[in-house]
This record gives sequence, C-alpha cells and structure tokens, in this order.
Amino acid sequence: VTLMESGGGLVQSGESLRLSCVGSGFTFKWHGLAWFRQAPGEDREVISCISSSDDSTYYSDSVKGRFTISRDNAKNTVYLQMNNLKPEDTALYYCSSDSLGISGRGTQVTVTP
Repeated sequence: VTLMESGGGLVQSGESLRLSCVGSGFTFKWHGLAWFRQAPGEDREVISCISSSDDSTYYSDSVKGRFTISRDNAKNTVYLQMNNLKPEDTALYYCSSDSLGISGRGTQVTVTP
C-alpha cells in the first residue's frame, strides 16, 4: 500500500507545476486523498483534499484560486495543478490518505523570486 509523488521542481515566481501522486496496493477509488506541504522549520499544512467520488474538494486559503486538485481513478492518480507559484510555496509536497494512514515520500517544489 503506497503513494508516490512526482512532478516537483525548481521554477520561477509566476510559473506553474503539476504534481502527480500514484497509489498502489489498494482500491484507489474508495479513498479520499489530500495534499499537504512542509517547509523547513514550519508546521505541516494541509493545502487541498478531494473526496473519493471527486465531488467535494477543499483548499486552504493560502492556495485557493491558484491550485486545483483532481483525480483520475482509472489511473490511480491524484493531481495538484499549481499556478502562479510564489516563493512562499517552496516546500516538500506530500499526498496522503487519512483512511489508510499513509503518505508518500514527497516531492520538492522550489520557487525562486
């Protein structure tokens, strides 16, 4: 039972990235998923969630209007489209499942001014 993130990188302020998280070893479509991030010296921040049925989403105020979460259950993948990135978005980004109690190893996003 695993989650694996990819898609991070080094970008300039205002640019975009799309993160992907592939789940394996479980019935992906049955579980809600979340993205959270953690910057050095900072607390973990849950930034977005999506329900199992894809009909309910949540965004933190810090990313609302810039990030979009989506999922493709046929591909066992959840995405985080991140637009208009800012230096304060720099962090290690993880996907997680509360119902399974698991998260991935993270993917680094670094945004330069």
